[in-house]
Amino acid sequence: MKVSSVVSLFFALFVSVSLASPAVVSREISSDLDDDVSLASPPVVSREISRDLYDDLVRYTQYSSAAYQLFCGRPLGNTLVRSFERRRTQGFIARDDNRTEIVVSFRGTFSLTDAVGNAKFRLRPFDSPGITAAVRVHRGFLAAYNNVVNDILQIVRDQLAQYPGYRIVVTGHSLGGAIASLAAPSIKTALPNANITLFTFGNLSKSGQPRVGDADYAAYVEELIGVENIFRGVFFYGVPTMVPRLFGYQHFATEYWQFRNPRPFMARETTVRKCEGPEDPSCSLSIRPSRGINPAHTYYFGQVMAVNPLLCI
Repeated sequence: MKVSSVVSLFFALFVSVSLASPAVVSREISSDLDDDVSLASPPVVSREISRDLYDDLVRYTQYSSAAYQLFCGRPLGNTLVRSFERRRTQGFIARDDNRTEIVVSFRGTFSLTDAVGNAKFRLRPFDSPGITAAVRVHRGFLAAYNNVVNDILQIVRDQLAQYPGYRIVVTGHSLGGAIASLAAPSIKTALPNANITLFTFGNLSKSGQPRVGDADYAAYVEELIGVENIFRGVFFYGVPTMVPRLFGYQHFATEYWQFRNPRPFMARETTVRKCEGPEDPSCSLSIRPSRGINPAHTYYFGQVMAVNPLLCI
């Protein structure tokens, strides 16, 4: 077997194991927190955030967590527009009439099939309906999004026709965050007048949801969506980078790093910093890699991912 094939196989297995479902990891949260977590010093160049923004980070963490439920009848007490599931891609579209917004939430890694798709990390052109940009993205993540792209675009288009002026929020955790970062520019391209906001959560690449594409893709997302409308939530530390930059990948801005206080009810806006640029070395990249999948991948802004059915009633 060629050396390159061995390296690719090893990396694929590593990704598959590391992208395990957070529902499984959460069983060992208590002991791991005691072993791994210590207070970090606030980053030098990053800025504090407002309470309102922190509340938004909590809200969309909850939407991302709710997507792990087998059925979510009333996401955060709001109207379920449609659940979707095609092959290994699952989530829902909800409507919050009080906040005048439509939320598209994607489930993260939940099965071995998901993990196998995650391991298809070669870059390929962003071939999806309406996309003309000459950028490259993760093969597995793109396949997962393309499973549902036509459904997503049609449902969102219909909702905006009925509720003009509503904001579109696209969100997800882990694999769901990666898919969301493809869905946001896709929806914006199909509906150029729509107000799109992107919230993703995860630590698999040490600075948010896994890296999804190359530098051109990162710049494309920043320009199309606007860095002021992109929020990549990161909690404390992560495992070694899942899709390294040496493969041609790069994050888009902006990281929001919760650098201390992992336990529920202790998290607050003073423990979160807005970072600078796409991959701020003074934020989560400054923390040593952990032993592997860890509680930082299941805790975000005081919420435990994937295990709370009360988010759906």
